[in-house]
Amino acid sequence: MQDVNVMNMCTKTLETKRLILRKFTLDDAEGMFNNWATDSKVNKYLSWNVHKDVKETRNIIEKWISKYEDGNYNWIVEKKDTHEVIGSICEEGKSIKNKTISLGYCYGSKYWNNGYASEVLRRVIEYLLTEEDFYLVEANYRSSNPASGKVMEKSGMKYDGTLRDRKIDPDGKRASVIYYSITKNEL
Repeated sequence: MQDVNVMNMCTKTLETKRLILRKFTLDDAEGMFNNWATDSKVNKYLSWNVHKDVKETRNIIEKWISKYEDGNYNWIVEKKDTHEVIGSICEEGKSIKNKTISLGYCYGSKYWNNGYASEVLRRVIEYLLTEEDFYLVEANYRSSNPASGKVMEKSGMKYDGTLRDRKIDPDGKRASVIYYSITKNEL
C-alpha cells in the first residue's frame, strides 16, 4: 500500500490572478475542441494530431477523467473573467520513489504571448513542490518551439540538457528535445 503521507496525489483546483486550474469535465469537450484541439499552430509541436470532431475530444477527456482516481495530475485552464477554457497542463510521468514529476502544457494559439503559460506553470510548480512534496519538476520542449523554453525560464526552471534530433515534427523535420527542471530548494 502506498504511503499517503508521502503525497496527496490530487489534481485540486488552483488559482492564479487571472486563471482557474481545475479537473476536466465532459462539458469541456467543445471548448477544448474549438480552442486548441483543432489548432494546427499548436499541433506542430505536439505528438498528437488535430482532432477531427468533438467526439474525439470527448473520448480523450473521458480517459483523462478516469485517471484522476489513480492520482494523475491533469488540469484544464480557464480564464476567470470569461470562463473560457484556453489550454491544459498535465503530468507526463512521475516517480513517487524519487519524488519527481514531468509536466507538459498546451494552449490555443490565440492565447499565446499573454503570459498565461508561465503564470500557470509557476503555480503548478509551487503546488507540486510544496503541497504535494515532489522534490523536482521537469519539462521539455522541441527545439522547433523555443517559446516553450521561454515559458520554462520565466517559471524559474533551469536548463538541464539537450537530446539531439530525438523527435520528428509533423512537417518531417528533426528536432532536439530540450530539458528544464526546478527543485524544491530553488523555489
